[in-house]
Amino acid sequence: MACIKTHFSCTKYRQASLPFQPSTPILIMLFSVAIFLACTAAGLASPLQPRAAPDNTVLIRSESDYCLILPRVPGATVGESETPGGMQAFCSPSAHTDPSQGQLPGDFWRSVTLATGTGSSGQPYIQLTGCINIFSQLNPSDGGGQYDSSGGDGGRGNPEGSVCEGYAHYVELLEPSENRACIRCCQDTNDCLLSKDTSGCPAVIPGTYC
Repeated sequence: MACIKTHFSCTKYRQASLPFQPSTPILIMLFSVAIFLACTAAGLASPLQPRAAPDNTVLIRSESDYCLILPRVPGATVGESETPGGMQAFCSPSAHTDPSQGQLPGDFWRSVTLATGTGSSGQPYIQLTGCINIFSQLNPSDGGGQYDSSGGDGGRGNPEGSVCEGYAHYVELLEPSENRACIRCCQDTNDCLLSKDTSGCPAVIPGTYC
């Protein structure tokens, strides 16, 4: 019981008693848990994309901002490069961000077309198709071959663990003897055809070429 003195009298009142009065540390803990759950829900709302080292990551942002997989050893063929450590991401000048990446010349593409679309499953894809200028990293007599994220031994990719920035899958064909290259990044593996690796770019990634 407490007493409040006024000019005329002392008025007594009873202090309210709460059944539970949370302390400041408990409130902070509850607030932190709420934030964690909100962030977790937000993360689950959009599927996580795979990640890889910079020299094992391709990307397509524009016709001048991109990375492709090439043989790591200058002059090696695509077939010769298909060994652990034999492949490397090479990037356009604007996309080159890490010392582990190779750098493509600014005129790597003789002509190139960027296209986006929706695949048979309703999922988006993005691609580059066109003609290339041969430079010292490539073997001009090489008939070429395929790099991808979901083929190879056990479907682990070729090179293993390789990914496309922002997408779940990719397929790339490099054909130096035809002065031709193409790459498509997609969310659904059915939109990145892997079964025609010897059929050439136009069969795997329809688009504009030489």
